[in-house]
Amino acid sequence: MPLPFSLFLALKYLRPKRTFLSIVTVISILGVLLGVAVLIIVLSVMSGFDEMWRDKILGFNAHLTITSWDIMEDYETTLEEVGAVEGVVGAAPFVQGLVFVQHGDRVFTPFLRGVDTEYESRVSRIPEHMVSGGFSVNDDEVVIGRDLAMRLSAGVGDRLLVYSPKSFTSMDELHLPEELTISGIFELGMWDFDMGYILTSLDTARDLYGLDSGVHGIQVMTVDPYHAEITSRAIKQLLGRGFAVETWMEMNRQLFAALRVEKNMMFFLLIFITVVAAFGITNTLITVTVQKTREIGLLKALGFSSGSIMRVFFWQGWIAGFIGTVAGIGVGLLALRHRNNLMHWLTSEFNMELFPKELYHLSEIPASTAISDILLIAVSVMVICTLAGIVPAYRAARLDPARALRYE
Repeated sequence: MPLPFSLFLALKYLRPKRTFLSIVTVISILGVLLGVAVLIIVLSVMSGFDEMWRDKILGFNAHLTITSWDIMEDYETTLEEVGAVEGVVGAAPFVQGLVFVQHGDRVFTPFLRGVDTEYESRVSRIPEHMVSGGFSVNDDEVVIGRDLAMRLSAGVGDRLLVYSPKSFTSMDELHLPEELTISGIFELGMWDFDMGYILTSLDTARDLYGLDSGVHGIQVMTVDPYHAEITSRAIKQLLGRGFAVETWMEMNRQLFAALRVEKNMMFFLLIFITVVAAFGITNTLITVTVQKTREIGLLKALGFSSGSIMRVFFWQGWIAGFIGTVAGIGVGLLALRHRNNLMHWLTSEFNMELFPKELYHLSEIPASTAISDILLIAVSVMVICTLAGIVPAYRAARLDPARALRYE
């Protein structure tokens, strides 16, 4: 099948030769390639961080949290009712509040969460992330995060003094601190949890907060965390007024909103790399129109329309963009595949820590490449590169054949 004349002529003009024009064309394509590759790498790494934070949040918190306007006294009945809802795979009560923790002369203020070991394994993955000791909260035992243990200079078997905030608000009553023994240390890899929480039994937490019975809330695990809203609506309808049901996404909306804004801003900023490359394509096409002025004049004199001449330059911009986009996608995916090898090489050769373990708790760079991101990048770049041919195409279409051939 013969090619359209405008496409044939565009390919002829793009054919590499040992000229300045071919060098500029290659540089323009390389600019598009680098722009696409950088976009894919950055967006994939940011998506990887997003998924990593979701995994870490779900490693500590359940998918839904049920609270009441007051203390939930008859929580056993609520547990049974919630457990019967379709999509629920587990539910567990908890008591939670801020406490003062002292070890030696060091004092910190984490959240203390009282849990029931009979139910906790159904909604929490903390038992799977123990790095020292075991997950045991019986007989005045406590489980703490690794970062908090380091700050307190405490280890398994050490005893902590835990003060309830009530100790500072009751003027006519003396509240003694609870002395708890560290039975285990967990590490989720997220500073907010590894530094900000300790876990003990329900009875110990009730003693600290002056509760004779009841709990502050119930955590619920669902079949699919990304469809927790469906189960949330069913539970709200079941429990009625007086109860609040929040999904893990609603409780961490600020974090995910910040990640989404950062990803969008990075796409907006990095797309300018492609815009710069598109100016290189425009410059190349303008050079072509100058060098091929007489040929364009001859074509118009033979009866070729202005539209046909314009399509030649649109094809050139499109082809350059297509080659750069496809090559950029390949280079970006290849770089992502070997990203950790590159990071380890930079670390060993230049002593350069891209992601300090003590700050990010990462031994490797997370990445997740979405087809939707690749399509968005490809379409955006193709549109930019195609539009890069507008100015030279318009200039070529307006050439007067008489003036173009005057010196022929």
